[in-house]
Amino acid sequence: MQITTRLEFDAGHRIPSHKSQCRNLHGHRYAIEITLSGDIIDKEGISEQGMVMDFSDVKAIARREVVDKWDHAFLVYRGDATVLDFLNTLPGHKTVVMQQVPTAENMAAEAFRILESCYRDTYGNHLRLERVRLFETPNSWVDALGEKP
Repeated sequence: MQITTRLEFDAGHRIPSHKSQCRNLHGHRYAIEITLSGDIIDKEGISEQGMVMDFSDVKAIARREVVDKWDHAFLVYRGDATVLDFLNTLPGHKTVVMQQVPTAENMAAEAFRILESCYRDTYGNHLRLERVRLFETPNSWVDALGEKP
């Protein structure tokens, strides 16, 4: 069985070497979808009975580990010294320094890397992160997929 939940956040970025407008500072209303797979929990008398995982727990983990850190932040590539120098002049600015250029592909891969170990197989139902889908716009998205067992 697979379950998916969606969260949204706002963030700025730029792609320093991009051939067109994305080389400029700009922002997006991102949406992130978390897809988990697992067996339906059949343990009697627990809150999660009949579920793969409670959606509120899936969302809480994604918020804590990724969304709250990236929301209303500027995601900047560590090699983008000009922008890093500029952002450092803004007191209290929420800046997230990324090891890779903050493309949708790299952001989805990073979110997957962060979240993969966060969803625990607490009830022996073979829970695993299958996909992180990141929408950069309503019509453009990327999928970071887990490896097949």
